[in-house]
Amino acid sequence: MTDSKRFEFRYGDHLIPFERVTRRSVSNRILIKVHPDCRVIVSSPEDADNDAVISAVKKRGRWIYEQLRDFRKQLEFTTPRQYISGESHYYLGKQYLLKVIEAPDQAQSVKLLRGKLEVSVRSKSTDKVRELLAEWYRARAKEIFAKRLDAMLEQALWVEERPPLRILTMQTQWGSCSPNGCITLNPHLVKAPRECIDYVILHELCHIAEHNHSERFYRLMNQVMPKWEKTKARLDGMAMTLVPLNPEQDHDFCQPNRAVRFISQ
Repeated sequence: MTDSKRFEFRYGDHLIPFERVTRRSVSNRILIKVHPDCRVIVSSPEDADNDAVISAVKKRGRWIYEQLRDFRKQLEFTTPRQYISGESHYYLGKQYLLKVIEAPDQAQSVKLLRGKLEVSVRSKSTDKVRELLAEWYRARAKEIFAKRLDAMLEQALWVEERPPLRILTMQTQWGSCSPNGCITLNPHLVKAPRECIDYVILHELCHIAEHNHSERFYRLMNQVMPKWEKTKARLDGMAMTLVPLNPEQDHDFCQPNRAVRFISQ
């Protein structure tokens, strides 16, 4: 992506803004993405003129409007996290109740005990509980992702060396693979079932062989995970639960792009 500009178009009585981003690519397709935070991003080749892009967006006006309507409904019923005892939190696809313990004389910590996530704090503070949980999830993610990467490499026979792995909270992705083969995974993914973690890792490993979503890429995915589409749909359906909104932080965190809805022209 090398440049971005803002436009808008009218659908019925609605004025819908969108952002155009240009890319250097051999593909001449125009890709329209609607994010769960209600941003509309249109990716197009550098040599496509603005009129052609706007025309393509208008042709998909009804689809864009319907996706925005659905996401707005979801946001209306998403309860911000309060990080108090009794809330449900996920780890490896299982649901755990949060138990916040105020212990002024003990070390602050997070433990998974008897089906509960126990967070010990010196004094009850939403910010501190959130911070401790985020650190705990990141540590678990680093450990689990490394093990699952090693396991998935046994299937990815085209990968000659173990790729570098880093953990990074991303706004629109569960994972990514850089041109030099570095795999980045979102720590929130550790909340998902193991098969979903494996799917994302295999997806990125396939990108080491084929960086675009080409026919060859999907052939590789079908070889290593024949039912990947079912697993992807499961992860899509869990996105709003695994990455819940909170009033200070997560409104800027779009649900990862396994839940982003997109169409290409």
